[in-house]
Amino acid sequence: MKKIAGRLTASHWGVGVVNVEKGRIISVDSHPQDPKGSAINGNIAGSLHGRARVLRPAVRQGWLENGPGHRGVERGKDRFIEVDWDQALDLVANELKRVRVDHGNEAIFAGSYGWSSAGRFHHAQSQLKRFLNTQGGFVRSEGNYSYNAALVLMPHIVGHYRQHVVQATRWSVVARHTKLVVLFGGVAERNTQVSDGGVSRHKTADNLNACAKAGVRFVNISPLRGDCMETLEAQWLPPRPGTDTAVMLGLAHTLYTEDLYDRAFIKSHTVGFDKFLRYLSGQEDGVAKTAEWAAQISGLEADTIRELAREMASKRTMLSTAAGVQRTDYGEQVLWMTVTLASMLGQIGLPGGGYTIGYGVNANIGNTERLFRWATLPQGKNPVENFIPVAMISEMLLKPGTQYPYNGQQRTFPDIKMVWWAGGNPFHHHQDLNRLHQAFQRPDTIIVNEFNWASTARHADIVLPVAAPQERCDFGAGKSDDGLVPMPAHVQPAGQARTEYDIYCDLSERLGSLAEFSEGRDGDQWLRVLWEQTQQAAEQAQVELPDWDTFIAGDMLQIPDPSPDQVFLADYRADPDAHPLPTPSGKIELYSEAIAGFGLDDCPGHATWFEVRDQQRPGHERYPLFMLSGQPKTRLHSQLDNGDYSKQYKIKDREPVLVHPQDAAPRNLQDGDVVELYNERGRCLAGVRITDDIRQGCIFLWTGAWHDPDYSTASHRDRHGNPNVLTHDERTSSLAQGPAAHSTQVQMQRFDDPLPTVTVHEAPEFASLP
Repeated sequence: MKKIAGRLTASHWGVGVVNVEKGRIISVDSHPQDPKGSAINGNIAGSLHGRARVLRPAVRQGWLENGPGHRGVERGKDRFIEVDWDQALDLVANELKRVRVDHGNEAIFAGSYGWSSAGRFHHAQSQLKRFLNTQGGFVRSEGNYSYNAALVLMPHIVGHYRQHVVQATRWSVVARHTKLVVLFGGVAERNTQVSDGGVSRHKTADNLNACAKAGVRFVNISPLRGDCMETLEAQWLPPRPGTDTAVMLGLAHTLYTEDLYDRAFIKSHTVGFDKFLRYLSGQEDGVAKTAEWAAQISGLEADTIRELAREMASKRTMLSTAAGVQRTDYGEQVLWMTVTLASMLGQIGLPGGGYTIGYGVNANIGNTERLFRWATLPQGKNPVENFIPVAMISEMLLKPGTQYPYNGQQRTFPDIKMVWWAGGNPFHHHQDLNRLHQAFQRPDTIIVNEFNWASTARHADIVLPVAAPQERCDFGAGKSDDGLVPMPAHVQPAGQARTEYDIYCDLSERLGSLAEFSEGRDGDQWLRVLWEQTQQAAEQAQVELPDWDTFIAGDMLQIPDPSPDQVFLADYRADPDAHPLPTPSGKIELYSEAIAGFGLDDCPGHATWFEVRDQQRPGHERYPLFMLSGQPKTRLHSQLDNGDYSKQYKIKDREPVLVHPQDAAPRNLQDGDVVELYNERGRCLAGVRITDDIRQGCIFLWTGAWHDPDYSTASHRDRHGNPNVLTHDERTSSLAQGPAAHSTQVQMQRFDDPLPTVTVHEAPEFASLP
């Protein structure tokens, strides 16, 4: 085996071994000890050396020539002028001072997201927030795109969701005790490549296969067969998208009417079942939620629903609801119904029984956890209290001063004059990108830190080139992982790129706050401080870590798993009085007086079925296909989309879309054709893959193709295959205001015109400095 010490890097998709020739990264391999290393490492070299790399500071021409707030050529269409670092930093510092003086810090929005670097120090979100907190603060976002509905809803009915993820029943326990796993939304292997902060060893595939080997039966309730590994030999039940709540209600009705539910558990561990029962039985609205009712809505067979309910009640059963299932209209309801159904089965807290929300959302849930907290760069205190839910960026920018509901509150959108984005790509994450494009015209100034010219950078006024993770020194340690990974710098930053820490130090010096921001330390000194703090935490957990110099030159370290046999809510089951839940009643709230008291039409006091919005719109028949969009297997979100591994799966340079043969035939589509997908919100091109692994009437388009709009066409047609040009910008409900991108309907037709060139993998057009 080749020497790997001193050659490691860490990414959210795992540990990489970096190969360098003549000062250039030529490839990155997976760590030899990783049983399922991610091929996403194959994107790193090509992206870092790609033609879209941001090599020098750049300023949008209209902003530079006409000043902040210029409404000339739209952002996204304008040319850029490259400038030197001193000019770029002077422009940023002066504009930050102007906005603070003229409008206050509530006019600054720091739109960072946490997926930039797996390093503990060079973490874009932490660096930017620390800097802005020394400047008086900023408006932030709250929650995330992955499972925002759970973050807001679950504290009302069970407890804090982030703690639930940590406490999830381990797959090893499932293998020993469970007979049936029912997967609402599957447990897609492509999702389990990644974990926030990193993953030292990918364990999901082996752990799931161990379950199957032990005789565990899996049922995959998803429109996509590929949401479950073939080796599990799962029964595939493909419902219409967005109907999981109805299926669960049909299951619950069977349990109740056939007296298969656990009366004792309902009485001892839950509150509000009587109120939910009035809805389930039809006393509340005149509609009994029978298996036949659920079948008519979902497209599954009534007998199949009844048989599954009986099987679930007859043996140790784990219910799993994927995070993606809640990213639909009224996504809170499927979560609430998961808890309700599991409560009726009465197995919550038993080894291998109950429910888990989020299996498969990343590589570590149900597989491992960290023994102690790693150190991180302190962000300081934000003096600005205002925030927005993460999926409401467009509303905030388009509707300043207007009120909106959120988690029982009435909040007011700030009037944002400056947006600073680092470590994320809203033109990937956000919905209805044409609307976001218009919203991005509103601020006076937009600053973006980036190392590739993806769409967010192209919508900026000032673009600051930053070093890639392999071009700076750090250490990797996942938020829920059990490994510590040295991340030495392997090459010099490309062009004039710099670390964000050094950029903020220079800005702080211009603004008179260098001592407060840096505390007198350079980047290397901060790394040593953070490592010493990590050593101290390890010592308290009876783990000895080497000194910094030994660690950074060595191999990754594996830390003991703190709870390999954990069972979710075991203590609560054993004694609900001694271990009450952090809910108003201390119990599982199948009916929430608090939520009912909010008076929300789209989120009442118990789990409820709602039809998805696109189905209710006039003329929805024009868009007969349900579009599913999910995490790709070829990259993390949109990161490194211009890398070799990502590009090799594209079809004629477009993102692939999965199409059922019976949807392809009437449209005269062949495998490898390019199609245009469209609805009233937008249009995009994609390459056809015909397969019977998707339910008829549905298509599946990976997320993350860099948005490449053609502004000369109707609806600014995206050339590349980004599904968020088609998704609506409404949210789950007025409780959580989470993204509901999976509730989208489209039409599809073969694209016979000459194929336009995908331009977003190239640098934008530059102008000369006047």
